[in-house]
Amino acid sequence: MAHRFFTLSIALIFSIGIAAAQATDSLIYAEGNIINAATKEPVTARITYQSLPYGNRMGTLNNNRYSFPLFDNEKYSIVVEAPGFTTAKYMIDPAEANGASKILKDIELTSGAPSNGSKHSVGLVMRLDNVIFQVGRSKINEESYSELDVVVKMMKENATMVIQLEGHTDYLGDAKENLKLSKARVESVKDYIVSKNINKSRVKTKAFGGTQPLSRDDTPESHRLNRRVELRILQN
Repeated sequence: MAHRFFTLSIALIFSIGIAAAQATDSLIYAEGNIINAATKEPVTARITYQSLPYGNRMGTLNNNRYSFPLFDNEKYSIVVEAPGFTTAKYMIDPAEANGASKILKDIELTSGAPSNGSKHSVGLVMRLDNVIFQVGRSKINEESYSELDVVVKMMKENATMVIQLEGHTDYLGDAKENLKLSKARVESVKDYIVSKNINKSRVKTKAFGGTQPLSRDDTPESHRLNRRVELRILQN
């Protein structure tokens, strides 16, 4: 009897372990490099992605490669823009994921004038994926400065642009403390931008705490994605 109970216990533990691993690996990721079609060299570009058909999940990267999750098995559009190159537009379908739950797609850019769609339109939301804070604090890590400098450059090139920084935490813990932390973090980001000679009246802030998660999955990766700062263009 004891041997049978032991066997059942091992089987149960094994089943729970498999279920936990499956939950952790439930997200599909789109990944790839941005390269010059002629030279095959990396190109730093502005990469905008959003879920289809409604665009309720959006993000923007400034890099020569991209990686982002596809939530709820939705298709995503991806637009890649770089000075001196023709804008590239693609659709990412989760059905194309490989056995490792990844969609691997390098995007080649061809030389040419960028399309009129390169202007930052009012209402566009950009997720600042590389803005990193110390755990539980509002102090910005130095590795975040390069992405914030891209924002500063964008605002200097568009003298009438007004932005709103929106702070989000995960939904774990005390809701009031999360709201307080998200407010402190966006104020820190604003202080950095204003320190670069951007008028403070052009940088608004709004805090949401953990009320607008990108994912409800109870995994460390999903909680990390929910902790974010987003930039919304109010005027251009």
